[in-house]
Amino acid sequence: MKVQEIHQKRVTVIGGKRSGISAAMLLKKHGAKVFLTERDAIDKRFIEKLERNKIDFEASGHTERVFECDFAVISPGVPSNAPIVKRLEAANVPVYSEIEMSSWFCKARIVAITGTDGKTTTTALTHKIFERDGKENGYRAFAVGNIGVPFADYVEEMSERDVAVVETSSFQLDHCFTYKPKVAVITNITPDHLDRYDNDFRKYARAKYRIYQAQDENDVLIVNIDNAELQRQFSDKDVLKSLKPKLVRMSLEKNLSKKYEACAYLDGEWLTIKFNGEKERIMKKEEVIGRVHFRGTHNVYNSLAAAVAARALEVKKERIRESIMTFEGVEHRIEFVRELGGVQFINDSKATTVNALWYALDTINAPIVLIAGGRDKGNDYSKVKPLVKEKVKMIIAIGESKEKIAETFSDVTKVVKAETMEDAVRLARREAKQGETVLLSPACASFDMFANFEERGETFKRLVGNL
Repeated sequence: MKVQEIHQKRVTVIGGKRSGISAAMLLKKHGAKVFLTERDAIDKRFIEKLERNKIDFEASGHTERVFECDFAVISPGVPSNAPIVKRLEAANVPVYSEIEMSSWFCKARIVAITGTDGKTTTTALTHKIFERDGKENGYRAFAVGNIGVPFADYVEEMSERDVAVVETSSFQLDHCFTYKPKVAVITNITPDHLDRYDNDFRKYARAKYRIYQAQDENDVLIVNIDNAELQRQFSDKDVLKSLKPKLVRMSLEKNLSKKYEACAYLDGEWLTIKFNGEKERIMKKEEVIGRVHFRGTHNVYNSLAAAVAARALEVKKERIRESIMTFEGVEHRIEFVRELGGVQFINDSKATTVNALWYALDTINAPIVLIAGGRDKGNDYSKVKPLVKEKVKMIIAIGESKEKIAETFSDVTKVVKAETMEDAVRLARREAKQGETVLLSPACASFDMFANFEERGETFKRLVGNL
């Protein structure tokens, strides 16, 4: 939709959290008649902002006024299969995500990153590269989207020279139609959020693939073909025949240079990128992961993806290397908290999937006391059981899924249950010996016990800090 078409349009914004409020503010500024609806209570700060900007709203339920609109904008926290969304679609009311709506206003070059795991780290690292390059070359870089800052908050500040690095979840992609990244990255796709996709992995994967649906031959799509789902998708002849953007395949397991003109891979110990037949060595693998804050093979994937995205927009390899070498990871992702009595405490609260837990276990080379559990999203733990058997001396199971975790892993390691995070940390402190690691890596959502994974991680760090 063109920005000028928004004036005087009646718009319903569904969701009264941060993204919904930002969307309502942006639409109101451009002359839309905005009505915001929230199923639950709205934070007092947001109410004050809505009232100050004369935006009508309702809380604690949806009324029929929701349907008195020309189109609706949905926050990522509202499921696509929610009754209110289904009713809008049945009434032929167009429904757009906040990311889609914000992109209508965006003049900047968009680098969009999605995937089941690794997208936040890749987004933060990609932003750092462009931020450093922008300071030298007179443009700005913005990190927005699922990383925690609504796209709508900053989109009007962006110029044509700027770069918007947008972490984009499947929920945000569900209602995207014209969202057109200059560069799109898919880190991996493994089962997750199946409760919001009718327990259908194919539906979830199709949501991720919407990231490139509006791209054309002037755009770039970067995919990790070491991931089974992405390998399947981008080996399909019909998919490749209809694909418009330039495809850059990425692998740490295969040397792709003999087969593809555009690819990224590990050449011996070197992270290597090949564009148009020209090879460039960026840096050595050990330079990426040889630091305490950025360990693990998953961070080699994240670094390679960020490097390819930056090279696609012609950032020099020296700038890429400098940025990766000084990047210390993101909070709540395999984050070192402290060492006490020879025991390391690691906060990996952002690990809300089984795949993320696998990466965390793979990274740590010491016996592990694992704190895991929360709200299960249809998890299949079979992939991680061999690694648990090899590395985990004890699991402390918490949250709604603690019974399932106990049932799943009790045949390969000792499992105890805890009612609170405080109990879990106390048990872990008592169990862990010198040279071992206490790891919070839940493999589950946080909403049963905490507002979000950030609160879960902060609680863990506070409790560990008080030991």
